[in-house]
Amino acid sequence: MQRRHILAQLAALGGASLIASPAALAQGKYPQRPITLVVPTAPGGSTDFTARLISEPLSRALGQPVVVDNKPGASGNIGNQFVARAKPDGYTLLVSYSGYHVGNPHLFKQSGWDPIKDFAPVAMMTRAPQVIAVSPKLPVNNLKELIAYTKANPGKLNYASSGNGSIQHIAGELFKQLTGTFITHIPYRGSGPAVQDLMAGQVDIFITTPAGVVSQIQGGRLKGIAVTSKQRLSSLPNVATAAEQGLNGYELDSWFALYAPAGTPAEVVQLLNTEVNKILAAPEIRKKADDSGTGVAQMTPQQLGEFTKKELDYWGKVIKGAKITLE
Repeated sequence: MQRRHILAQLAALGGASLIASPAALAQGKYPQRPITLVVPTAPGGSTDFTARLISEPLSRALGQPVVVDNKPGASGNIGNQFVARAKPDGYTLLVSYSGYHVGNPHLFKQSGWDPIKDFAPVAMMTRAPQVIAVSPKLPVNNLKELIAYTKANPGKLNYASSGNGSIQHIAGELFKQLTGTFITHIPYRGSGPAVQDLMAGQVDIFITTPAGVVSQIQGGRLKGIAVTSKQRLSSLPNVATAAEQGLNGYELDSWFALYAPAGTPAEVVQLLNTEVNKILAAPEIRKKADDSGTGVAQMTPQQLGEFTKKELDYWGKVIKGAKITLE
């Protein structure tokens, strides 16, 4: 009798555990709390735009709040380092900007993070060319006039960037080399503050991704001088490409991707990749990106990892060839 009683109890416990196991699994299912998207720039630029492009639909897809946290400073190193040191549980993610992710390692001896070792690739999100935008106070309306005016006023003009080593910085230095001009570099802590000073005439030129300047150019608050893509942008059809205006070889792309701290579980990375790619495939998201002059781009985590390594090598050669150094 006692043996049968013990067996009955064990059977009851086993049955209870089988009944309870789905609930137990559900309790451990990702995500169970808010997710933070760290943006290593100030609000208002293309990195911030990309984060906000996916944050709300990602929140709906995952059933948890997805919060955008801007951590600008030190040319992106503050935000990147913060995520690199975060717990690898999928709750702290980096919306990375290519200029920082593959440019900084060639410009900083000690950035506090490694683009390959410290991050798990999650998803590519957007890519964009650069737009040469100038202050409305500058008496130029096209690339030829800008180059002529810069040559006539050597050292008097300046250009903004979102920080040392950013694609804007590289774009400015390449522009100087290709045109034989001299313009002073003014680094900012993100595109947003740079655009504000450009509209106010505090800086003269800003070569940046379209998202931060399209509406200002469309509204006449800034002048669009050229785009660095092979074709004109649908959002800025009247702004000719650099090649159309005689400046060949001046094609520059920026990209914005999602990374997690190294060691984040593969199943979490795959879930995020799947949901982000679903979001990016939605027509309304693609239209929103196109209207900003930004194009949606999609990759698997593996493809993004390989792409990151190739870009790291490519931009290292560009930076070295252009002899770009920190100021």
